[in-house]
Amino acid sequence: MQFWDASRSLTSMLHEHPALRTGLLVLGALALGLVAGAMVTLAPVWVGFAALVALVGGYAMLRSALVSLAAVFAVITLLPFGTLPFKAAFTPTFLELTLVVLIAVWGLRQLAIPEYELRISPLGGPVLIFLGLTIFSLLLGANGLPDNLTLHNYLKFVLGVLLFFSVLNTVRTPADLRCALRALIIGGASAAALGIVLRQINPQTALRILVAFGRVGYPTSGRVLRYIEDDPARAERAIGLSVDPNSFAGLLALLCALSVSQLWARRPVLPRWTIALSTLLLAVCTVLTQSRGALYGLLAATIWLALVRDRRIWWLLLGGALFVVLDTVAGLGIVSRVIDIKRFVQGVQFQDLAQQMRLAEYRNAIAIILRYPVFGVGFGAGPELGLITGVSSIYLAIAERIGLVGLASFAVIMLTFFVITLRRARSLPEEPRSVLVGVQAGIVAALTVGIADHYFFNIEFAHMVALFWGVVALGMAALYTSQAPATPPSPPLPTWERGSGGLTKEPQ
Repeated sequence: MQFWDASRSLTSMLHEHPALRTGLLVLGALALGLVAGAMVTLAPVWVGFAALVALVGGYAMLRSALVSLAAVFAVITLLPFGTLPFKAAFTPTFLELTLVVLIAVWGLRQLAIPEYELRISPLGGPVLIFLGLTIFSLLLGANGLPDNLTLHNYLKFVLGVLLFFSVLNTVRTPADLRCALRALIIGGASAAALGIVLRQINPQTALRILVAFGRVGYPTSGRVLRYIEDDPARAERAIGLSVDPNSFAGLLALLCALSVSQLWARRPVLPRWTIALSTLLLAVCTVLTQSRGALYGLLAATIWLALVRDRRIWWLLLGGALFVVLDTVAGLGIVSRVIDIKRFVQGVQFQDLAQQMRLAEYRNAIAIILRYPVFGVGFGAGPELGLITGVSSIYLAIAERIGLVGLASFAVIMLTFFVITLRRARSLPEEPRSVLVGVQAGIVAALTVGIADHYFFNIEFAHMVALFWGVVALGMAALYTSQAPATPPSPPLPTWERGSGGLTKEPQ
């Protein structure tokens, strides 16, 4: 019996020879069992089981670009700082691995299926120019030799920006769009639920849970639990597994805007009660982060939805404002138990410690921009003694890192996004329009949060960078899916019948 014929595919030979197929399955199962057994024997028990889960998940990701995208969103929302459980000169993060797998899967699909055109969108060119400016500033600021940590963080930042193209070329049909948005909302609601639980349980129990994640790269000492102005005598801030309460709040505000928009959709991506519960979890957890910038961002996003989506949202805003007024006048103290109202007033007046530190950062950033106005100082340390990089504003951070040219490039991208999507929104069918308006609201929230925070442009918070550009891409994908033909069908698989001479292929 001849088992190997170079003129035929491996798939056809496996169909023709059941013994060969069974043998390969047995060998694969034995190899997998040996690897898992070795891991359980030589390493902690959880490593072996984690490896098996990773293998199954990796196989599913390689089979489907949409599964890979869902995995990226899950990591962004639930385990943004997770790394492989070993130490080395270069320890990949889960975010890096999932982003690379996603690029590989949709890239190979582009090559294998000619019917899939490469999507760039009108924003593609400006995004690549923006990315090119960051590379130029990185090399210029480091004299061509950035240190290893900066280079690693920058590579994660690049992968985060490239998620724009990955989403654009993965989300191709209305069904894909619904799945992607569903993954974001479920991931965000799960992160919010976890954040609420960790915030409400006993601090020592929460600390033990968070420290346990030290096996996968999370901090095990120092500021693991976070408090207002880092004072344990004051209120604890919700952080979930995002390490920093302000970055967590920015993530929640953006995703809450996406979820709120689905409440008014005729055909939401999830059952309406699930959307309502998700919105409630996201909003409550945003409040528990005690982030003023995130609450202002969420307010701006809701006002945007009231203006462009449904006027009934004004009643929601009015009801919230009326509740706060009545609570304050009646002295019930319901709001003050959750939000430090005095701190919010001090923040607006720039009287508290955090805001005074921000003002000092702003002055320092403006000094750097005045000295290096064109291409900035790159992503390393300050170029001169007394000039410290790092500022709590996405706009000043961009101008500081990649200069006013880079800030203008970012402004062009955002302006182009809103001009294109606002022009097209009214002509879209209801379903992609509801997604697009939600994406607009999410970006409004992010840009508002960015006035007082820098996480959407920070190489140390690549998951926030990825979230921002991934959501922008979802908005552009909504435009494509409203007019694109159905996904090209996969080539038909042969059927097999047993004839007198064994298994024979029947053409389709």
